[in-house]
Amino acid sequence: MSEPDTILRLLLDGRPRTRAELIDSSGLARSTVTGRIETLLASGLVVPSGEAASTGGRPPARFRLNPAARLILAADVGASHLSVALTDLTGEIVERSTVPLDIAEGPEVVLAEVVRTGLSLLKAAGRSRRDLVGTGVGLPGPVEHSTGRPNHPPIMPGWDSYDVAGRLSRELPGPVLVDNDVNIMALGEHATEYADVEHLLFVKVATGIGAGVISGGRLHRGAQGAAGDIGHVQTPGHTELCRCGNTGCLEAVASAAALATKLGVDGSHDIVELVRAGNTAATTAVRQAGREIGTVLAAAVSLLNPSVIVVGGSLSQAGDQLLAGIRETIYARSLPLATTGLHVTTTRSPYDAALRGAAILVQQHVLVTPS
Repeated sequence: MSEPDTILRLLLDGRPRTRAELIDSSGLARSTVTGRIETLLASGLVVPSGEAASTGGRPPARFRLNPAARLILAADVGASHLSVALTDLTGEIVERSTVPLDIAEGPEVVLAEVVRTGLSLLKAAGRSRRDLVGTGVGLPGPVEHSTGRPNHPPIMPGWDSYDVAGRLSRELPGPVLVDNDVNIMALGEHATEYADVEHLLFVKVATGIGAGVISGGRLHRGAQGAAGDIGHVQTPGHTELCRCGNTGCLEAVASAAALATKLGVDGSHDIVELVRAGNTAATTAVRQAGREIGTVLAAAVSLLNPSVIVVGGSLSQAGDQLLAGIRETIYARSLPLATTGLHVTTTRSPYDAALRGAAILVQQHVLVTPS
C-alpha cells in the first residue's frame, strides 16, 4: 500500500463488486484487475462477498473492502488536550484515548506522547505496527501541509517549522500527514455527515477560532495553508489586543479564552456549565460572541456561498445561544440570495470529527488519490 490503488478506491464505498464491474469502472485490463484482486485477497484487504445474480452460467463472485485489515493512527492535538485514536480504513474509530496536555510543552513532549499513546492503543487492540497504513495529525495552528511543518503558529511556542512528520516517521510506519485542526474537523464532518454537500464551512470556536473550507467537495487550504483563519479578521468597533499582535481580532473578542477572561472562569467547560445553569452574564456573553462571529461569517457567506455552516469546538456545547447569535447576524448582514437554503447548525460529531478527519486525511492519501 505504498501508493493509492484503483481497486481499493472503487471498493471504499462499501459496495461489493464483481470482476466485470471493477473492469468497467476502473478502465483497467482484465488481467490487471484479476492480478490486483488476487494480491488484495492474499493481503486480506479485500474479501469475497457472495455472488451476483447469474446472467447464464456460473454466478460471478463479488468482492468488498475489508476495512479492519489495516489501521490508521489519528491524533488531534489541542491547546490543552491530546486525543489519539485507531481507526479502520473507513475512518471508524476502533480505540481512542484523550489526556490533558499543554501544547506549550513543545513538540518533543507532545509528539512522544502521540507515539506512546498510539502504541498503547495498538497493544490494547491486539495489533502491531505492521497493521498501520499511516498517521494523520491535526495541530491548532497554520500548517504547511506539503511538509507537515507548523507555520508561525501563535499558540504553539517552539513548534514553528518543526518537522512533525519526520519526527513521527522515525517511530511509526507509513506516511505521516499533518494539517490544521479545523481542516481535519471539516474533512471529518464532511465525509461522515455531509458527503453529498459540495460547499461547507466548518467553524471551530474554542480557545481560538478558525474555519475549514470545503468547496466543490474538496478541502481548500490556500497558498500557505492559512485559508479559513477567520480568528484574526478584525471585528468592527473592537480594539482588544490579540496574541497575534494585532488588535480587534475575532479571536480576542469572541473565543472561549476571551470569554473566560471576561467572566473570570478557567475556560470553555466553565462557560458551558454557567450557560447550562442559566447564568445571565455567561448567556449574554456567549450570545454576543455569536453575533461577533456571525459578522465575520457573513462576509465568508458572500465570498464562498456555502450551503452548510457547521459550528463545532468546545464553546459550541453551550446550548443554542452561540448558534442563535451567529444566525442572527449572518441573516441580517448577508444578501438573501446567499442565504437561500443556507443551513447553520452545530456539529453532529462533537467528539469524533477531528479524529475521523485525521484518519480520512490518511485514507485519501493512501487509497483515494489517483496514482
